[in-house]
Amino acid sequence: MLKQGLNQKLLQKLSPQQIQFIQLLQLSLTELQDRLDEELAENPALETDDEKDNEEYDNNSDDTDEDYGKTETEKEWDDNVDIAEYMSDDDGNDNYYYSYDPDNEKEEIPYAGAQTLFSLLEAQLNTSSQFNDRESTIARHLIGMIEDDGYIRRPLKNIAYDLMFLSNIETSEDELERILKVIQQFDPPGIASRSLEECLEIQLRRMPAHPYKELATKIVKHHLKELGNKHYDKLLKSLKIETEELKSAIELITRLNPKPGESQSEAKTQYVIPDFMVTERGEDLVVSLNARNAPELKISRSYRETLAGFQAAKKVSNEQKAQVQFIKQKLDSAKWFIDAIKQRQNTLMQTMQTIVKLQPEFFHTGDMSKLHPMILKDVADRINMDISTISRVVSSKYVQTDHGIYSLKEFFSEGIVTEDGTEVSNIEVKEKLKSIVNTEDKSKPLTDDELTDLLKEEGYNIARRTIAKYREQLNIPVARLRKEL
Repeated sequence: MLKQGLNQKLLQKLSPQQIQFIQLLQLSLTELQDRLDEELAENPALETDDEKDNEEYDNNSDDTDEDYGKTETEKEWDDNVDIAEYMSDDDGNDNYYYSYDPDNEKEEIPYAGAQTLFSLLEAQLNTSSQFNDRESTIARHLIGMIEDDGYIRRPLKNIAYDLMFLSNIETSEDELERILKVIQQFDPPGIASRSLEECLEIQLRRMPAHPYKELATKIVKHHLKELGNKHYDKLLKSLKIETEELKSAIELITRLNPKPGESQSEAKTQYVIPDFMVTERGEDLVVSLNARNAPELKISRSYRETLAGFQAAKKVSNEQKAQVQFIKQKLDSAKWFIDAIKQRQNTLMQTMQTIVKLQPEFFHTGDMSKLHPMILKDVADRINMDISTISRVVSSKYVQTDHGIYSLKEFFSEGIVTEDGTEVSNIEVKEKLKSIVNTEDKSKPLTDDELTDLLKEEGYNIARRTIAKYREQLNIPVARLRKEL
């Protein structure tokens, strides 16, 4: 049976301005620049200081959200339309700026460009005399199937179907195999392989004569799994060779490139652009916000002058009223965006300054072992912000110090209590673990149990499963895979 009744609920919703601020807060400096370009393209009321005849927008203005649509053809202006709020020409110090430091040089950050893998292979294809026109079309399609690491993973049978459907070329797996073998003779060596075994075998085949080339080829073709798992005893028994022979063959194999396409990947080298700079000035640590690639943002002068023209008119048409509403929406949007940018700056600065205050020893020395245990809540409580806000600040942000560039995430770690009752960061434990592994006897690498015992001797009372977790976080393989001849 249906019933009708009232139900009262208390809901918390974010305003569009709050959502915009949250979205901007988690962006890196490079992503922020893209977002700025997008906003400038979409909102003509927002301009940069690079554009001529712009005047600065006053921060003291208040906005309204009234509906300006009227039913009459013409009507006098009423009190609900306060155009004066957008007309300030004050050049005081409270104007909106994007740049934290106006004196910063806006330097262009270069990107390292390189010849793409596809263009390199296509150039070799164009100079090859082993194909006719039809075969060149097939070869070009095969080259297009090569992934960034240099491998072709799509089965030749499926590629044959693709050629029939896309280019109306009927071919067979045998023909594709023959053309592929030619492409595999292109540079870089090992390109267009379908497996790691084939990739390494092609590179060995193209190598000059070497005493252990034949043995290395045999290992790659028939014993690659045992080599990968470092089952050296099985290899010695199966191949009936001495330890020194196996060691020499493995040394030859390790010179090969398992991902031949990476050196010519289409991806450009990405430079880390630090969001903050922390510099030492005597005993003090000075935090500044990097704004090199960010323009100053201002409200469009032409839009404000257009509103001034409407204000001068005693009567306006419905069409002009609609134009005023459109202009006001764009001005409001521009103001909200500038407000969000300024709020982003303040939040970033407060967070970074708090991190520096909590980790002064690290910023003075650059020694990771000097980092104290610190979680997001420690920073959030000090600046009276939500943990989720601090998390967004830390995400994808970097700081440049006198000792190098670091991700903000590196400064946060859990605490571990040593035997003498001192609380240390788990980063210190990880550094100690890394040091022990680096100095171990690689012919008899330490197991997790042995690593646990050694750390306990150093005063770090940690469970074996925790050691295993730290080892995985440091990308340190298990003892068996660290073994060397």
